[in-house]
Amino acid sequence: MTVIDLHAARFDPLPVHVPACAPRASSRFGRCFGRTVLRLGGWRMTGAFPDCRKVVIIAAPHSSGWDVVWGLSAKLGLGLGIEFMGKAELFWGPLGWLLRKLGGIPTDRQHPQGLATSMAARFAERDTLWLALAPEGTRRHAPRWKTGFWRIARAAGVPLQCVAFDYPNKAIVVGPLIELSDDMAADLDRIAHLYAPYQGKRRPINPVR
Repeated sequence: MTVIDLHAARFDPLPVHVPACAPRASSRFGRCFGRTVLRLGGWRMTGAFPDCRKVVIIAAPHSSGWDVVWGLSAKLGLGLGIEFMGKAELFWGPLGWLLRKLGGIPTDRQHPQGLATSMAARFAERDTLWLALAPEGTRRHAPRWKTGFWRIARAAGVPLQCVAFDYPNKAIVVGPLIELSDDMAADLDRIAHLYAPYQGKRRPINPVR
């Protein structure tokens, strides 16, 4: 991924290509709301989404709760039906209802066993599924990324889409689509190289491996 000159996109916060096969959701109000939040915050998205029906999307660096605000605003603004994984502790009361309504899937980070298998089954039973998650697994500094995202994509037999939060430029950058191999270490090295230029709100990208 390369950092993109944003001046040409300053009037439209979401000048990105969305293929016809992408999962769709949200109302006209949701699209207007999402775009308004991005404009007020001075944020925009750049790049192009993949022309495929099933994909695992990773978004990093994840170092602040604001990542969720900008990410969900972009999802709403584009009218995309992206499902996303989040820690189970968030899914309670009115907030839990809202997150599920927006496509949230609660996950137990203390017991991740079987997660790749269950997510692969979810992919298998759907004609279209875009699944997003934060590969770091937490906003706090961690010495290494978790590898669940790689295991889910490999188990499901789907490619990986890289998305970066670029805080110095207030941009969400949609990067390349990656076809994973059987060599996890080599794939993680490729991903680390792609994310190296990007800076989160509170820190640079964590080491991938």
